[in-house]
Amino acid sequence: MTNQTVTLAVAHPDDLQDFKRELQEAFAVAVIDRYGALPDGPVPSDEDLDQSIHAPRAVALHILSDGEKVGGVVVTINDETHHNTLDLFFLKIREHGQGLGHKAWLAIETRYPKTITWQTHTPYFEKRNIHFYVNKCGFKIVAFHHAKFPDSQRPGPSDLPDDEGFLFEKVMR
Repeated sequence: MTNQTVTLAVAHPDDLQDFKRELQEAFAVAVIDRYGALPDGPVPSDEDLDQSIHAPRAVALHILSDGEKVGGVVVTINDETHHNTLDLFFLKIREHGQGLGHKAWLAIETRYPKTITWQTHTPYFEKRNIHFYVNKCGFKIVAFHHAKFPDSQRPGPSDLPDDEGFLFEKVMR
């Protein structure tokens, strides 16, 4: 575990190309491990990332460790209901295993103290993510989505060959 200070900073529009590339590099590791290669193009696609980053109420944030960019997050914040979503979360590959992800999650909780619930998704094969959300951050698995129980919130088809994943929720109060 590192003693580095983790903070968040809003991503500037000029930073978004690097933000997307770094996110795709981080996601590629698990996809290649699972499928042997990436499907046609990066995962998530540039189009899907643009939709997430530019969605209503979405906020793209850099994760900083002692002021250096080490990852990023996209959250959707509903200031009326305070039911928020963690849409995308990544650390650069070289930053894994140092406790920075948990510190980043705590910084997100601190940044949005009025949150009543957080929800997020992860593919079923992402054991590291499942461990992180459930055992480190206190989320509960509330649904398992698959072909016979699709995710009605998903805006479009998945970039992955199979479309199975977990919905997590964390109740804050």
